[in-house]
Amino acid sequence: MKTSSNERIQELTASGAWGNETLHGLLAQWCQRAPDRLAVADQPNCEELTGSPPHRLNFAQLDNASDTLAADLLLRGVGADSRVMVQLPNTCELVVCYYALSKLGAVISPVPVQYRAHELGSMAATLSPNLFIGIDSLRGEPLAALAEEAIKNCPTIAFGRELALSSEADAAAKAAVEAHRNAHPDDANTIISICWTSGTTGTPKGVPRSHNMWLATARSTINAGDYREGDALLNPFPLVNMAAVGGFLYPAALKGCSLVLHHPLEPAVYLQQLSTEAINFSIAPPALLNQLAKDSALWQKFDFGNLRAIGSGSAPLSPEMIATFDRDYGVPVVNFYGSNEGISLFATPANAEDPDVRATMFPRAESTAQALYSQVIDQDTGKPITEANRPGELCFGGATVFDGYLGHSNEGVFSEQGLFRTGDLVEICGDPPDYYRIVGRCKDIINRGGMKISPSELDVLLEAFPGLTEAAVCPYPDDRLGEKICACVVPAQGEPAPTLDEICQYLSDNGLAKFKLPERIALLERLPRNPMGKVLRGELTQQVTTLENSHD
Repeated sequence: MKTSSNERIQELTASGAWGNETLHGLLAQWCQRAPDRLAVADQPNCEELTGSPPHRLNFAQLDNASDTLAADLLLRGVGADSRVMVQLPNTCELVVCYYALSKLGAVISPVPVQYRAHELGSMAATLSPNLFIGIDSLRGEPLAALAEEAIKNCPTIAFGRELALSSEADAAAKAAVEAHRNAHPDDANTIISICWTSGTTGTPKGVPRSHNMWLATARSTINAGDYREGDALLNPFPLVNMAAVGGFLYPAALKGCSLVLHHPLEPAVYLQQLSTEAINFSIAPPALLNQLAKDSALWQKFDFGNLRAIGSGSAPLSPEMIATFDRDYGVPVVNFYGSNEGISLFATPANAEDPDVRATMFPRAESTAQALYSQVIDQDTGKPITEANRPGELCFGGATVFDGYLGHSNEGVFSEQGLFRTGDLVEICGDPPDYYRIVGRCKDIINRGGMKISPSELDVLLEAFPGLTEAAVCPYPDDRLGEKICACVVPAQGEPAPTLDEICQYLSDNGLAKFKLPERIALLERLPRNPMGKVLRGELTQQVTTLENSHD
């Protein structure tokens, strides 16, 4: 399966942005150079999640395990261009699936373990999978059986039932895979994955990506995170989207890194892994980094001496948190901004030294990575915006960007200039104006009586409010103004709940305009988030509206 035109392939190949490498081809290189180096490792509490003890595979064992699975899948009719939907937690089995399907020239479509019949059925209708790979039990829930009920006319197999990970491969398995590969030569421009958008603006859409698209993203990540050969990388995000696949799986294959897995996030286990696995780079949700920044005693409990940097993203970052990590812990924070479609921007200590800049701004693509470019366009006219402090839609193009959604008309997905329309509202900023500031989603702006308010602006300020573990704002309907703002907060354990007056006074003290102040407060046990950790603002609005109606 290919989606890129010959013209695009020739152009990006000639520029050096695309090449001939594949995921399984990189594995073969490390099997030659460092066969005994740790390639992938499960989290220590894996058995509690799946019922199977944790695995640790070196590069030679990863090669054997993926050959064994690939040979098994060949017998089940999977081959070049087959589409295989995979629903597995972050375990070695999922990594082996990526490499096995890469060897077969098949397409892997990984989906979050949180998804059930509605999401799986919708995705399968678009994907038309040839096979579904799941897991027999995840924390006691029969995940594969549930998927089998949801997806009709597609065979389902599961680890813990029909499949078992084996780090040994017999000669027959290797011969079968080699024969298949000889009949289907490697092509870095074939689609290796169809991941799915997070669904924050509607039904999730399939995003086909080739090896070359992922490798272009991986090289940007490597530069931003200063990944080095043989590093130990800790990945706590599900291997179903950009943050994990472009931020860890492909970079680890390029640099021969040890990929240590974690998910779902359990802070105590995650922090222990950072220490015991001598991790050099990881990524963590903003809420966890905020907690660490506010609790130096917790930081001092662990040995993070090998940690050179840590990344974050998916939500606004706190400048105070970044300053604490830089100044007190000596571990710089890298701010990531990416998407399955191929957005790839990074704010690092090198290009955004000031914590205030790094928390809220991203260097424009032309100055951060080869063969990536961007533009801000007026939402109404579609014309480019070049002046500072004028909001417009960010459009992105280059080697990392996909060609269009699967089974979608793609009308309006790309700009007149052929750039992907991200749906994110940004403004050019900085002195000189070489940065972007994200001010919200094009459809996420709160309209209070004609005054347009970016919810992410308030989110950033509320993140630093004392005594909260999570905070975000959302709109709620108002007969007179159309929309008003509600502050949704999750108090830390043992901390008193703030009042609306205290929230508004805090925001006012931080210079927020009066018309942006919230007019309601909702105390919640947790904020609704998608599998990537992004706040689902629509669900917040529903919760707030339900609470209001229940009090009527």
